[in-house]
Amino acid sequence: MARSRRLLAACAAPIGLMCALSTISAFAAPPAGTLTVSFLHPETYTDAAYRSAYGSDRERAQVMNDIRSHFDELAARYLPQGYALSIEVLDVDLAGHFEPWRVRGYDVRIVRDVTWPRMTLRYALRGSDGAVIGSGEQRISDQNFNMGVNVYSQSDRLRYEKAMMDRWFDETVRRRLATRQTGQG
Repeated sequence: MARSRRLLAACAAPIGLMCALSTISAFAAPPAGTLTVSFLHPETYTDAAYRSAYGSDRERAQVMNDIRSHFDELAARYLPQGYALSIEVLDVDLAGHFEPWRVRGYDVRIVRDVTWPRMTLRYALRGSDGAVIGSGEQRISDQNFNMGVNVYSQSDRLRYEKAMMDRWFDETVRRRLATRQTGQG
């Protein structure tokens, strides 16, 4: 009797695992569309460094990597399979600034209401048929970045920029996708 229970348990475990995996895959999101993010002339960006007013190439690369990662997350979540989004980042101006009168070595980003985040983007959104759904160059900013609720952690160095990027993605990309999918555009 004990042997038959062990045999039944040994057979049931792989079947249970297969059922669980098939259930998970049934609810998994379909693969996202294609996203391309490029940064044009980052050495000329207004303010794209975490640690100092005149950031090094390495510091700018860190900011650009974080921006690219956030756009990747947005595309994975909202860009349908077969669609393509190309984003060229033309300028970055992070929220806050470094005050030059502070002692060297103590560079601290001071965030005030008048130092809101800004970016200049050029984008092209293409449908699964290759047709351009939307394109343009936009200067995005969030003058009210310090008001209301921000869903990102206070320890996130791009918390204000991410909220601004979320809003741009929602107002520009997701709205165009919704219009196209309902047959209005």
